[in-house]
Amino acid sequence: MKTTFLNTIIQRQNQQQVVPSNQTIAHWAQTLLNLIFPERGASTNYDQEALKGVFFELKEELQLILKFTKGCGKNEHREIAETFFDSLPEIYRKLTTDLKAIVEGDPAAKSEFEIIRCYPGFFAIAMYRFAHQLHLLGVPHIPRIITEYAHTTTGIDIHPAAEIGEYLYIDHGTGLVIGETTVIGNYVKLYQGVTLGALSVDKSKSNSKRHPTIGNHVIIYSGATILGGETFVGDYSVIGGNVWLTKSIPEGATVYHQAEIKIKEKNS
Repeated sequence: MKTTFLNTIIQRQNQQQVVPSNQTIAHWAQTLLNLIFPERGASTNYDQEALKGVFFELKEELQLILKFTKGCGKNEHREIAETFFDSLPEIYRKLTTDLKAIVEGDPAAKSEFEIIRCYPGFFAIAMYRFAHQLHLLGVPHIPRIITEYAHTTTGIDIHPAAEIGEYLYIDHGTGLVIGETTVIGNYVKLYQGVTLGALSVDKSKSNSKRHPTIGNHVIIYSGATILGGETFVGDYSVIGGNVWLTKSIPEGATVYHQAEIKIKEKNS
């Protein structure tokens, strides 16, 4: 191999930002989810003291991940880990609202157990809620690694900086995209293939709001694309499948895409 190529790789090695492996971070997040929703794993019966011990171990593991993440402030890793775990009851509460939304909204859902163990939407939402809290605490890299792990696993792409309310329902979810500056209210239903994205903008506007705002009790059906930071979807609106929307709509509106379908019968 040419010396110039080898030197280029060595230079990149020396410049890289040190972060624990994606596998280590993903394993920590998944272990935490399995602990607070034991339906996801083998049957384990902890008493209160033992459970405190497991939470303590996961908090220590998070501290180590933060400690070895370049970009985290010196000596901040302990405080961040403490604050994250102090917020865990509230994260859990929000996840129970998401669980309830799926139980009540999906006719195919037979039980909470089935949703917790099997549904990609619930898993992706849980990883987002962990990642979002870390994002709010100013943690670099790790939130995105967690949500990209969920993206790889489920096909559901939720940016950790997005602001999402309670009772989020994701049905199937494959191909769903929720961009960085998206704001979503409460009791929203999203189906597969929905994109809440940005219109093409200059890189200089990366810190501006580029993604839409979705009100409360909104339903967005499969294949719909809603773009733009100034686009607002009013409460109780319904967005039909395959709709392309780049302007705001009022409360209670219904937007649908009308296509002409022709069926040609044999020998006609």
